Amino acid sequence: MLMGKVVGTVVSTRKDAELEGLKLLVVKGCDFDGKPTGAAVVAADSVGAGIGEVVLYASGSSARQTTVTQNRPVDATIMAIVDIVEVDGQRRYTKD
Repeated sequence: MLMGKVVGTVVSTRKDAELEGLKLLVVKGCDFDGKPTGAAVVAADSVGAGIGEVVLYASGSSARQTTVTQNRPVDATIMAIVDIVEVDGQRRYTKD
């Protein structure tokens, strides 16, 4: 699982039928402080995340393991919204 920050949305009016009903968000990898550092990916949202939230997402075959994305052609899925990140006893990120 990877940590990232939701930085945008993707709207597509024409798409494969298997993608119908999926909310697509742009997620950028981030550090433990919630600061974007990595490349951007388009991820299907299975938990109701929004712009600016730090999330956990899975990629590859693991992305198709949620109820929302099972057997759908997705390569990244948001699976959790992060509330707190604590590393070595130090709180690095807290959701506003």
